[in-house]
Formats: sequence, structure tokens, C-alpha cells
Amino acid sequence: MLFTVTYEGQNTQELGFLLHKNPSRAQQFELNYGRAYVFYPEVTDTRTTAALLLDIDPIDLARGKVGSKEGGLFDYVNDRPYASTSFMSTALVRVFGTAMSGRCDKRPELAQTPIKLTATLSALRDSGDTELANRLFEPLGYEVKTERRPLDERFPEWGDSPYIDLTISGTVRLCDLLNHIYVLIPVFDKQKHYYIQEDEIRKLLDHGEGWLAEHPYRKKIAQRYFNAKRSYARLAISKLLEDDEIEETETEDTEIGEIEEIEMTEPEETETETKTEQNEKRKFTPLNTKRMQAVKNAVLASGAQTVIDLGCGECRLTSLLLNEPQIKKVTACDVSVAELEKAAIRLHLDRMEPFRKKKLTLMQASLTYKDDRFSGYDCACVIEVIEHIESSRLPALERSVFEFAKPRTVIITTPNREYNANYEHMKENSLRHGDHRFEWTRAEFKAWCEDMCARFGYSCRISGIGDEDESLGTPTQMGVFTRNG
Repeated sequence: MLFTVTYEGQNTQELGFLLHKNPSRAQQFELNYGRAYVFYPEVTDTRTTAALLLDIDPIDLARGKVGSKEGGLFDYVNDRPYASTSFMSTALVRVFGTAMSGRCDKRPELAQTPIKLTATLSALRDSGDTELANRLFEPLGYEVKTERRPLDERFPEWGDSPYIDLTISGTVRLCDLLNHIYVLIPVFDKQKHYYIQEDEIRKLLDHGEGWLAEHPYRKKIAQRYFNAKRSYARLAISKLLEDDEIEETETEDTEIGEIEEIEMTEPEETETETKTEQNEKRKFTPLNTKRMQAVKNAVLASGAQTVIDLGCGECRLTSLLLNEPQIKKVTACDVSVAELEKAAIRLHLDRMEPFRKKKLTLMQASLTYKDDRFSGYDCACVIEVIEHIESSRLPALERSVFEFAKPRTVIITTPNREYNANYEHMKENSLRHGDHRFEWTRAEFKAWCEDMCARFGYSCRISGIGDEDESLGTPTQMGVFTRNG
């Protein structure tokens, strides 16, 4: 089994710092059923390649290791020593665990910077599903290439091999690429070499943090990742989707109860559904991703260097802002201690890089009370929060943010009630989320923004986020307030 990753650009020898493996010497690592070797077949200033080679002992797999009371894991005739399987995922964590966490004390900025990377995996089993690799990796922004060989060139009637050699290329952080591959290898093979316990759910969520919840095939990924463990798949899916709003889950047409028998196939191409249209489906971006990106862009455009994320939840926006060099300080604030504890786990606070950790403050507080700690920031973000506040408490929030904290910039997003008509499952006059106290139309949001500007000395620019309906607008509306004078 062979995995390679190639860095192209300038000073590419710094790949050794990112992987914590010296390019000048080969290294060997002992695994339960064999060895892993790391070496660099190519090292130049403009192109550097690192390789991970697994040497799995087929005798140990079949008979069990010497001195072990247990038998082997597999029959004598199997593909485990030769195909990219869960052994490779385990080796990635064992050998590149620090790199997967995004830590690099010597090059911390580079570790958090998307760079031009190409990764290859040999002998990856897709059982002849020619589109599987594209469905899994293209939504993550990779260019995907696969190569399949005949089983035996002397006997063409035997057909093609059920294995592919996979190459993915993209501009991405190294830690993200490694975590993508770690999670998705078992999705191809569906057979792990170890007993799956409940802590495997946490592994999936940790390594899928920041991308799996937004993947258009996240349910099927979880189902195939756990294969025979239906309950684990359901629990993982529920955790992935627990904070998603209705509109962000409507594209899923698979019930949670379905398991591995569901193949990841597309409908046959018809006269009304071209390849281009199918590709557009694969590029689906969840509304929450668009929302967070739009807010991040607005923060950066304001010139802010210090930001307070009011009602931060699990800190999805905070996580994005911590990666931006322009941002020097981010305070994430929520009324719920439980949410802040989950945020600390999601952000990997215990092993966060020092330069990012120095930027971050987690703070428990209520938005509806005056709090001196809210003051002194360039920008305050209140993202999908105000609709959760009782109307009678909304004036307290308004004064807390605009009158007392009074940052130079305030960014607020909230649902557009008119757009709910596009959701067939919603009853008339119902709200998009069970905890929403109200939802404004575009006219109501505009009137509220104008009132804030008149009362507190701000000007406001309103825009929409998400797919736009000609008559109903966009699903999310955003107001960017700028303090006058």
C-alpha cells in the first residue's frame, strides 16, 4: 500500500516541517500487523514528495501474531496486505497524527495556509463504481483522477479490476487533506481490520470537523463508514445534523435508517439532466457554509482586527476568523456553558496552535444584558441569533450591542420568512426552526435596520445570502452596520 503527497510551489522542502518528518532520512514505524515506512522520493525547492509505504504481514493477518491467544483477522486469501484499506487510515494517524491536528510549531502560519497539494493512493477498492471517487472528493474542492487496470491483460474477458489508483489535487491545508483521506478510505472499502466501538463515532466527528457536516453525501459517508453498525451510523448522522436548519438538510433524499446496501449512484442521464447539471449538483454548498463565508468576507472587508462573535454556538464563524492573518483577536460569547464546552472540543482547544490560541477568548455572557466585556471591538457578529430572542427582550439586545458595546461594525444575519414558501415540507405560517420566536420578511428586516440606524447613529447595507428566488428573495438576509463618525 502506497500513499504519497506532493507539495508544489516555493520552498517546498518545508513539507518536512508540516509532516514532522525529516526529508533527509527514511523512518520506520512498527504497526500491529506490519511496518510503515516514510521517505521522500523527490525533494527540490519547487516540488517535494513524501511517501508512506505499508508492509502488512499476510501471515500475521491469517494466523494471528506470534504469542497472541487470538486467531487471525482474515482468511488466508485476501487483499488486505495489498489494497489501501483501514490499515492505511490507522497508519496515517500513527505516523502523521501531529500533522493531521494542524500543529507545526516551526511553521505555524504555513500549517494553516492552503497550499498546492497532490495526493495519490494505490489499489483503492471501489468495486467498479466509477463515480464514487468523484462524489466523495469533488465536493471538497479537489480535481480527481482515477486509473483502473484490467484484472489480467491475458484474459480480457475477466473484465476490469475492482481497484483504482486515485489522484486528488487542490489548494488545501495539509491537515485537511490528511483528514479527508483518513475518513474516506473506509467509505470505499467498508471493512475495518479492528472491532468498531462507540468511540469510533468521536473519531469520525473529530476528523470530519469543519467539512463532513457540509458534505452533500454526509449521510452515506457515515453509513458506509460504520457499515454493519447501524446504530453508530444513526448516532453519527444525528450529531452531524443536530444544529442544521431545515433548509440545509432538504437535499438529502436518504433516510437515516438506510445502510450500506444503498449505492452512491446518480440517476441515469436524461434529456433534461445533462452532465453539466449533474456536476452542479455535486458542487452543492450548504446554506450555513455560504452564510459563514459571507460573514467572514464582510468582517474582513470592514478592516476589523478584533471581533466578538455574540451567540457563537459551536464557534463555526470563530474557527474561520482564527485562520485569517488580519484578525488579531476573536472573542466567542454564548449564554450556554454547554455550547462553549462543545466549542472548545470542536476547536481542539487542548492542542490548538499557540499563535491561534493566543487570539481566542471564550466567554459566557448574555446578549440581553449590558456587559462591559462587549466593548472595545472593531466588529460584533450576531449570526442567526436575534430570531431566538423573545420580542419583549429584543430591545435589551439592541441596546447591549448598538448603544453600550457600539463597535465600529455590526453584522447581523437572520432568516427571510418569505423564502419559507420554497420549502414544501413546511406548513403555512410555520417557522424554520423550533426555537425561533419570530422570523422577519425583507420589509420588516429593512424597517428594523433603519430603526437601529436612526436610534444609534449607524448606517446599514442589506444583502442576501443563498440561492435567490426572483419573488421571494434569499433564505438569509444580512445587515452590515457601520457607525457614523
